[in-house]
Amino acid sequence: MKEALLYEKLDQNKVQCHVCNHHCSILPGQRGTCGVRENQDGTLYLLVYAKAISESIDPIEKKPFFHFLPGSRSLSIATVGCNFRCNNCQNWQISQASKKTGYTDLHITGEDLPPDKVIQDAIESKCRSIAYTYTEPTIWMDYAYDCMKLAHKQNIKNVWVSNGYMSDKTLKLILPYLDAINIDLKFFDNKNYQKNCGGKLKPILENLITIKKAGVWLEITTLAIPTLSDSDKMFYQIAEFIKKELGAETPWHISAFSPAISYKLQNLPPTKTKTLVMAHAIGKKAGLKYVYTGNIPGLDSENTFCPKCGNIIITRRGFSSKRHDQRGKCSKCSEIIEIITE
Repeated sequence: MKEALLYEKLDQNKVQCHVCNHHCSILPGQRGTCGVRENQDGTLYLLVYAKAISESIDPIEKKPFFHFLPGSRSLSIATVGCNFRCNNCQNWQISQASKKTGYTDLHITGEDLPPDKVIQDAIESKCRSIAYTYTEPTIWMDYAYDCMKLAHKQNIKNVWVSNGYMSDKTLKLILPYLDAINIDLKFFDNKNYQKNCGGKLKPILENLITIKKAGVWLEITTLAIPTLSDSDKMFYQIAEFIKKELGAETPWHISAFSPAISYKLQNLPPTKTKTLVMAHAIGKKAGLKYVYTGNIPGLDSENTFCPKCGNIIITRRGFSSKRHDQRGKCSKCSEIIEIITE
């Protein structure tokens, strides 16, 4: 537990948290929407500082990052808690663990893992990056931030997998140390964001633009949920937004939904392959250079092709990858391929 960053003290021992776009006003003895930032007698504390619920070594492609250090390994860490309550969440056992009724310290679970140990583990496991993932890193930003500063001193990259709902104050702190981020763009309308996630669309779109302008490598993921986020209209809207506001070189991942592991949508069917094929075609027609499908193996759209001549650049099967060209340009037509290797 550690006093939280980015909050202000109000009258009568209330506090207001400014780490994400909920800007929770929190009474004494209560927690914010995330369930891990608690007001104790007028001081806001992060209950999960250095309390990791997960630490593992993953291929960077699992995040997914297809254009950032391809073929490398990343040390992934997470704490419990999230500022969303997505009905489709596949990590709900840990993301929602801090929100149970009758708050007690028993719900703040995790092993002690201080920032210097995170860096040591990354070095010993020869990981080129640290991924802040599995739950929303914004709500344990204080912990991630301290790790990120130490990581850069050791030339270890920092990557986030995020819902994009961080505040501008959080972005200002982390951007100097953030090397890449994959943001879930779950819907393209406010109604579905509020109903299914408990958030709003506009702040996420604004953050995407800010991150891109800051020069951080950005990839986007959209989960195609049957009846909720699998319409051709929504795919067109997202593709057009990416092309216009973020650039045609921004990779877009469209992933299949699995009801068996979702939080509250077990009644829905899994995503059909033809839906992913349709979304991929829409993205390419909109002018995006790199559009990928996920969670259904065997499709050619897992691979990276030259956007100009179609020459294959990276072959992928699951989370393994093989790069066919190391020059940063297509070997056939010399088109520049936007891939971060250092």
